[in-house]
Amino acid sequence: MGKIIALANQKGGVGKTTTCINLCSALTGRGKNVLICDVDPQGNCTSGMGVDKSTRPNIYDVMVRGTPAMEAIVKTKYGSIIPANKELSGATVELVDMEDREYVLKKALEPVRDSFDYILIDCPPSLELLTVNALVAADSVLIPVQCEYFAMEGLSDLMTSIRMTKKRLNPGLEIEGLVMTMFDSRTKLSEQVASEVENYFKDKTYKTHIPRNVRLSEAPSHGKPAIQYDRMSKGSRAYLRLANEFLKRQKETTR
Repeated sequence: MGKIIALANQKGGVGKTTTCINLCSALTGRGKNVLICDVDPQGNCTSGMGVDKSTRPNIYDVMVRGTPAMEAIVKTKYGSIIPANKELSGATVELVDMEDREYVLKKALEPVRDSFDYILIDCPPSLELLTVNALVAADSVLIPVQCEYFAMEGLSDLMTSIRMTKKRLNPGLEIEGLVMTMFDSRTKLSEQVASEVENYFKDKTYKTHIPRNVRLSEAPSHGKPAIQYDRMSKGSRAYLRLANEFLKRQKETTR
């Protein structure tokens, strides 16, 4: 059975989508069968994987219109994806009146999870119904944390949401780990934020830090993960190390 991992952080611009795309590509390169489920109405994961945002059916059709998830999967060289676009922004309103509204995504992904080793859900940068659906569907949460002053503040709110989801809707939900992003070793602030997160979350914090890197920013405009756009860039090498660390942790937890 495939493992479903939600990538979440209520704060925008923390490298969540970049981490989702590049982890997917790196794991695919390791021979894993990986699916991204894009539930962010911005659809940045979709375009970052080289898929047209107008592609139908998409995650809106799956969640609102009941289209089988398998019919919405688009295969790429970097992994598979269920695409999204701005139409999804209206889904929150439409989901409100649905029965078991928090479980819509979980039920939709259940028939396809055995077809993949990992399903990565890219969440919107907010704690609304789409994110709740992702947390309910997921086995665990991977949290990208930007190395900046307000990082801990946003992290506190997210942890509260995770605890509430675990208590009320998804008792099996766990923290997969925290990934420090936009790390700049030249600044004391990056070191301080990383140290604070590591002290609090202990072994849940990944040792691999993702640096600030222009290639990570450029790659999406070319419709490619950074590790395909420029594999030797500093950012790409970091994501390849992150994938190695991720797989090592998976082996350790299944022993």
